[in-house]
Amino acid sequence: MPDRQHRINNRIDKGQARRAFSRAADHYDQVAVLQREIGQRMLDRLELVRLQPRVILDIGAGTGVATAALAARYRKARVVALDFALPMLQQARKRGGWLRKPRCICGDLEQLPLADHSVDLIYSNAALQWSNDLDSAFGEFRRVLRPGGLLMFTTFGPDTLRELRAAWAAVDNGSHVSTFIDMHDVGDALMRAGLADPVMDVDRLTLTYDRVGGLMRELKILGAHNVNSDRRRGLTGKGRLQAMQAAYEKFRRAQDGLLPASYEVVYGHAWAPEAGHRSNAPSISLDQIGSDLNRAGRGG
Repeated sequence: MPDRQHRINNRIDKGQARRAFSRAADHYDQVAVLQREIGQRMLDRLELVRLQPRVILDIGAGTGVATAALAARYRKARVVALDFALPMLQQARKRGGWLRKPRCICGDLEQLPLADHSVDLIYSNAALQWSNDLDSAFGEFRRVLRPGGLLMFTTFGPDTLRELRAAWAAVDNGSHVSTFIDMHDVGDALMRAGLADPVMDVDRLTLTYDRVGGLMRELKILGAHNVNSDRRRGLTGKGRLQAMQAAYEKFRRAQDGLLPASYEVVYGHAWAPEAGHRSNAPSISLDQIGSDLNRAGRGG
Protein backbone atom coordinates (compact mmCIF):
# COMPACT_ATOMS: atom_id res chain seq x y z
CA MET A 1 0.00 0.00 0.00
CA PRO A 2 1.61 3.32 -1.02
CA ASP A 3 1.93 5.72 1.89
CA ARG A 4 1.40 9.48 1.69
CA GLN A 5 5.13 10.25 1.34
CA HIS A 6 5.42 7.82 -1.58
CA ARG A 7 2.52 9.58 -3.30
CA ILE A 8 4.18 12.97 -2.77
CA ASN A 9 7.41 11.70 -4.31
CA ASN A 10 5.50 10.37 -7.33
CA ARG A 11 3.59 13.47 -8.29
CA ILE A 12 1.59 13.61 -11.50
CA ASP A 13 3.19 15.77 -14.17
CA LYS A 14 0.03 17.74 -14.92
CA GLY A 15 1.38 19.26 -18.12
CA GLN A 16 2.31 15.85 -19.50
CA ALA A 17 -1.04 14.39 -18.43
CA ARG A 18 -2.92 17.23 -20.13
CA ARG A 19 -0.97 16.73 -23.36
CA ALA A 20 -1.55 12.96 -23.24
CA PHE A 21 -5.32 13.34 -22.86
CA SER A 22 -5.41 16.03 -25.52
CA ARG A 23 -3.76 13.66 -27.98
CA ALA A 24 -6.12 10.87 -26.92
CA ALA A 25 -9.36 12.80 -27.47
CA ASP A 26 -10.09 11.69 -31.05
CA HIS A 27 -9.77 7.95 -30.30
CA TYR A 28 -10.55 7.79 -26.58
CA ASP A 29 -14.07 6.36 -26.93
CA GLN A 30 -12.79 3.45 -29.02
CA VAL A 31 -10.91 1.93 -26.09
CA ALA A 32 -12.50 3.41 -22.94
CA VAL A 33 -14.50 0.26 -22.21
CA LEU A 34 -13.64 0.13 -18.51
CA GLN A 35 -14.26 3.85 -17.97
CA ARG A 36 -17.72 3.59 -19.55
CA GLU A 37 -18.58 0.53 -17.48
CA ILE A 38 -17.70 2.04 -14.11
CA GLY A 39 -19.29 5.32 -15.16
CA GLN A 40 -22.53 3.50 -15.89
CA ARG A 41 -22.34 1.68 -12.56
CA MET A 42 -22.04 5.02 -10.82
CA LEU A 43 -25.02 6.37 -12.78
CA ASP A 44 -26.99 3.32 -11.68
CA ARG A 45 -26.21 4.20 -8.05
CA LEU A 46 -27.84 7.58 -8.54
CA GLU A 47 -31.14 5.70 -8.96
CA LEU A 48 -31.01 5.13 -5.19
CA VAL A 49 -30.61 8.82 -4.36
CA ARG A 50 -33.54 11.20 -4.05
CA LEU A 51 -32.05 14.32 -5.57
CA GLN A 52 -33.37 16.88 -8.04
CA PRO A 53 -30.27 18.92 -8.85
CA ARG A 54 -30.45 22.28 -10.55
CA VAL A 55 -26.74 22.34 -11.46
CA ILE A 56 -24.59 19.24 -12.08
CA LEU A 57 -20.81 19.34 -12.48
CA ASP A 58 -19.15 16.41 -14.30
CA ILE A 59 -15.49 16.61 -13.20
CA GLY A 60 -13.05 14.86 -15.51
CA ALA A 61 -15.79 14.66 -18.13
CA GLY A 62 -13.55 13.50 -20.96
CA THR A 63 -15.54 13.17 -24.17
CA GLY A 64 -18.82 13.75 -22.35
CA VAL A 65 -20.40 10.28 -22.31
CA ALA A 66 -21.57 10.66 -18.71
CA THR A 67 -22.33 14.35 -19.23
CA ALA A 68 -24.88 13.42 -21.89
CA ALA A 69 -26.32 10.65 -19.70
CA LEU A 70 -26.71 13.05 -16.77
CA ALA A 71 -28.45 15.59 -19.00
CA ALA A 72 -30.86 12.91 -20.21
CA ARG A 73 -31.60 11.78 -16.65
CA TYR A 74 -31.99 15.24 -15.11
CA ARG A 75 -33.73 17.13 -17.92
CA LYS A 76 -34.36 20.26 -15.86
CA ALA A 77 -30.77 20.53 -14.64
CA ARG A 78 -27.93 22.59 -16.05
CA VAL A 79 -25.11 20.11 -16.72
CA VAL A 80 -21.51 21.38 -16.86
CA ALA A 81 -18.55 19.33 -18.13
CA LEU A 82 -15.13 20.10 -16.68
CA ASP A 83 -11.86 18.65 -17.95
CA PHE A 84 -8.26 19.86 -18.05
CA ALA A 85 -7.81 18.83 -21.71
CA LEU A 86 -9.57 21.16 -24.14
CA PRO A 87 -9.75 18.62 -27.03
CA MET A 88 -11.74 16.31 -24.75
CA LEU A 89 -14.29 19.06 -24.16
CA GLN A 90 -14.49 19.76 -27.88
CA GLN A 91 -15.58 16.13 -28.28
CA ALA A 92 -18.07 16.55 -25.43
CA ARG A 93 -19.62 19.58 -27.14
CA LYS A 94 -20.57 17.37 -30.08
CA ARG A 95 -23.04 15.49 -27.88
CA GLY A 96 -26.63 16.53 -27.30
CA GLY A 97 -29.05 18.48 -29.46
CA TRP A 98 -28.61 22.04 -30.68
CA LEU A 99 -30.69 23.38 -27.81
CA ARG A 100 -29.02 21.35 -25.06
CA LYS A 101 -25.33 20.93 -25.72
CA PRO A 102 -23.29 20.62 -22.52
CA ARG A 103 -21.69 23.71 -21.06
CA CYS A 104 -17.95 23.14 -20.74
CA ILE A 105 -15.11 24.44 -18.59
CA CYS A 106 -11.44 23.72 -19.20
CA GLY A 107 -9.98 23.64 -15.68
CA ASP A 108 -8.22 21.68 -12.95
CA LEU A 109 -10.16 19.80 -10.26
CA GLU A 110 -7.79 21.18 -7.60
CA GLN A 111 -8.72 24.78 -8.53
CA LEU A 112 -12.33 24.83 -9.68
CA PRO A 113 -13.22 28.10 -11.44
CA LEU A 114 -16.73 28.12 -9.98
CA ALA A 115 -18.46 30.18 -7.34
CA ASP A 116 -19.01 28.94 -3.80
CA HIS A 117 -22.17 26.87 -3.25
CA SER A 118 -23.12 26.86 -6.95
CA VAL A 119 -23.49 23.10 -7.63
CA ASP A 120 -26.01 20.52 -6.38
CA LEU A 121 -24.36 17.34 -7.68
CA ILE A 122 -20.71 16.58 -8.46
CA TYR A 123 -20.18 13.46 -10.57
CA SER A 124 -16.56 12.48 -11.14
CA ASN A 125 -15.64 9.24 -12.89
CA ALA A 126 -12.01 8.06 -12.92
CA ALA A 127 -10.51 11.52 -12.52
CA LEU A 128 -9.24 11.84 -8.94
CA GLN A 129 -6.19 9.67 -9.65
CA TRP A 130 -4.87 12.66 -11.63
CA SER A 131 -4.86 14.82 -8.50
CA ASN A 132 -1.64 15.53 -6.64
CA ASP A 133 -3.48 16.76 -3.54
CA LEU A 134 -6.73 15.09 -2.54
CA ASP A 135 -7.18 17.56 0.31
CA SER A 136 -7.21 20.44 -2.18
CA ALA A 137 -9.52 18.59 -4.55
CA PHE A 138 -12.06 17.60 -1.91
CA GLY A 139 -11.81 21.05 -0.35
CA GLU A 140 -12.76 22.53 -3.71
CA PHE A 141 -15.58 20.03 -4.15
CA ARG A 142 -17.02 21.01 -0.78
CA ARG A 143 -16.60 24.72 -1.55
CA VAL A 144 -18.65 24.63 -4.76
CA LEU A 145 -21.33 22.25 -3.47
CA ARG A 146 -24.47 23.81 -2.09
CA PRO A 147 -25.37 22.76 1.47
CA GLY A 148 -26.92 19.32 1.17
CA GLY A 149 -25.31 18.75 -2.23
CA LEU A 150 -23.94 15.34 -3.24
CA LEU A 151 -20.46 14.27 -4.34
CA MET A 152 -20.28 10.92 -6.14
CA PHE A 153 -16.99 9.67 -7.60
CA THR A 154 -14.82 6.78 -8.69
CA THR A 155 -11.07 6.48 -8.73
CA PHE A 156 -8.51 3.65 -8.87
CA GLY A 157 -6.90 1.90 -5.90
CA PRO A 158 -3.32 0.60 -5.52
CA ASP A 159 -4.02 -2.90 -6.93
CA THR A 160 -4.75 -1.30 -10.31
CA LEU A 161 -2.35 -2.60 -13.00
CA ARG A 162 -0.56 -4.64 -10.34
CA GLU A 163 0.62 -7.18 -12.94
CA LEU A 164 2.20 -4.47 -15.08
CA ARG A 165 3.84 -2.92 -12.02
CA ALA A 166 5.25 -6.29 -10.92
CA ALA A 167 6.55 -7.07 -14.41
CA TRP A 168 8.42 -3.77 -14.58
CA ALA A 169 9.74 -4.25 -11.02
CA ALA A 170 11.36 -7.48 -12.21
CA VAL A 171 13.35 -5.44 -14.76
CA ASP A 172 14.41 -2.28 -12.92
CA ASN A 173 13.46 0.00 -10.04
CA GLY A 174 12.17 2.85 -12.21
CA SER A 175 8.69 4.40 -12.17
CA HIS A 176 6.71 2.91 -15.05
CA VAL A 177 3.14 2.73 -13.72
CA SER A 178 1.09 5.51 -12.15
CA THR A 179 0.64 5.42 -8.38
CA PHE A 180 -2.86 5.02 -6.94
CA ILE A 181 -4.17 5.87 -3.47
CA ASP A 182 -5.66 3.41 -0.99
CA MET A 183 -9.42 3.59 -0.39
CA HIS A 184 -8.94 4.35 3.31
CA ASP A 185 -6.69 7.32 2.51
CA VAL A 186 -9.35 8.63 0.14
CA GLY A 187 -11.94 8.30 2.90
CA ASP A 188 -9.68 10.12 5.35
CA ALA A 189 -9.32 13.00 2.86
CA LEU A 190 -13.11 13.24 2.58
CA MET A 191 -13.32 13.57 6.35
CA ARG A 192 -10.59 16.22 6.48
CA ALA A 193 -12.50 18.25 3.89
CA GLY A 194 -15.52 18.24 6.18
CA LEU A 195 -17.78 16.31 3.81
CA ALA A 196 -20.55 14.49 5.63
CA ASP A 197 -21.54 10.81 5.81
CA PRO A 198 -18.84 9.50 3.46
CA VAL A 199 -19.34 5.98 2.09
CA MET A 200 -16.58 4.03 0.34
CA ASP A 201 -16.49 0.63 -1.34
CA VAL A 202 -14.37 -1.27 -3.85
CA ASP A 203 -15.01 -3.30 -6.98
CA ARG A 204 -12.35 -5.41 -8.69
CA LEU A 205 -12.45 -5.80 -12.47
CA THR A 206 -10.12 -7.54 -14.90
CA LEU A 207 -9.46 -6.85 -18.57
CA THR A 208 -7.65 -9.48 -20.65
CA TYR A 209 -5.23 -9.31 -23.56
CA ASP A 210 -3.45 -11.69 -25.91
CA ARG A 211 -0.19 -9.82 -25.44
CA VAL A 212 1.23 -7.12 -23.18
CA GLY A 213 1.56 -4.87 -26.21
CA GLY A 214 -2.23 -4.66 -26.45
CA LEU A 215 -2.46 -3.32 -22.92
CA MET A 216 0.37 -0.85 -23.49
CA ARG A 217 -1.19 0.47 -26.70
CA GLU A 218 -4.57 0.82 -25.03
CA LEU A 219 -3.12 2.79 -22.11
CA LYS A 220 -1.37 5.09 -24.57
CA ILE A 221 -4.54 5.68 -26.62
CA LEU A 222 -6.43 6.40 -23.39
CA GLY A 223 -3.81 8.95 -22.40
CA ALA A 224 -3.45 6.90 -19.20
CA HIS A 225 0.16 5.79 -19.47
CA ASN A 226 2.70 6.74 -16.83
CA VAL A 227 2.95 10.52 -16.25
CA ASN A 228 4.64 10.44 -12.84
CA SER A 229 7.15 13.25 -12.46
CA ASP A 230 9.94 10.76 -11.62
CA ARG A 231 9.34 8.55 -14.68
CA ARG A 232 12.25 7.74 -16.98
CA ARG A 233 12.60 10.25 -19.81
CA GLY A 234 13.19 9.13 -23.37
CA LEU A 235 12.40 5.86 -25.10
CA THR A 236 12.40 2.56 -23.24
CA GLY A 237 15.14 0.28 -24.55
CA LYS A 238 14.07 -2.73 -26.57
CA GLY A 239 15.85 -5.11 -24.22
CA ARG A 240 14.12 -3.82 -21.09
CA LEU A 241 10.75 -3.84 -22.83
CA GLN A 242 11.24 -7.46 -23.88
CA ALA A 243 12.30 -8.37 -20.35
CA MET A 244 9.14 -6.75 -18.94
CA GLN A 245 6.99 -8.65 -21.43
CA ALA A 246 8.68 -11.91 -20.43
CA ALA A 247 8.10 -11.15 -16.74
CA TYR A 248 4.41 -10.46 -17.43
CA GLU A 249 4.03 -13.96 -18.89
CA LYS A 250 3.93 -15.49 -15.40
CA PHE A 251 0.43 -13.98 -15.05
CA ARG A 252 -0.95 -15.70 -18.16
CA ARG A 253 -4.11 -17.55 -17.16
CA ALA A 254 -4.37 -21.30 -17.64
CA GLN A 255 -8.15 -21.27 -18.19
CA ASP A 256 -8.14 -19.08 -21.31
CA GLY A 257 -4.49 -18.40 -22.14
CA LEU A 258 -4.93 -14.63 -21.75
CA LEU A 259 -2.98 -12.00 -19.82
CA PRO A 260 -4.96 -10.18 -17.10
CA ALA A 261 -4.83 -6.49 -16.22
CA SER A 262 -6.39 -5.87 -12.80
CA TYR A 263 -8.27 -2.74 -11.80
CA GLU A 264 -9.26 -1.84 -8.25
CA VAL A 265 -12.18 0.55 -8.66
CA VAL A 266 -12.94 2.72 -5.64
CA TYR A 267 -16.46 4.16 -5.35
CA GLY A 268 -17.30 6.96 -2.94
CA HIS A 269 -19.97 9.46 -2.10
CA ALA A 270 -20.46 12.13 0.54
CA TRP A 271 -22.65 15.14 1.23
CA ALA A 272 -21.90 18.82 1.68
CA PRO A 273 -22.81 19.81 5.24
CA GLU A 274 -25.70 22.18 5.72
CA ALA A 275 -23.35 24.82 7.15
CA GLY A 276 -20.83 25.45 4.35
CA HIS A 277 -17.75 27.62 4.35
CA ARG A 278 -16.78 30.36 1.93
CA SER A 279 -13.53 31.22 0.18
CA ASN A 280 -12.12 33.83 -2.15
CA ALA A 281 -11.48 31.38 -4.99
CA PRO A 282 -12.06 32.78 -8.50
CA SER A 283 -15.43 31.98 -10.04
CA ILE A 284 -16.85 31.83 -13.55
CA SER A 285 -20.33 32.63 -14.74
CA LEU A 286 -22.03 29.48 -16.04
CA ASP A 287 -23.75 31.57 -18.72
CA GLN A 288 -20.36 32.36 -20.28
CA ILE A 289 -19.04 28.81 -20.46
CA GLY A 290 -20.33 27.75 -23.88
CA SER A 291 -19.16 30.89 -25.67
CA ASP A 292 -15.76 30.80 -23.95
CA LEU A 293 -15.15 27.23 -25.09
CA ASN A 294 -16.21 28.06 -28.64
CA ARG A 295 -13.72 30.92 -28.74
CA ALA A 296 -10.96 28.71 -27.32
CA GLY A 297 -11.72 26.02 -29.90
CA ARG A 298 -11.31 28.57 -32.71
CA GLY A 299 -8.04 29.78 -31.22
CA GLY A 300 -9.55 33.20 -30.47
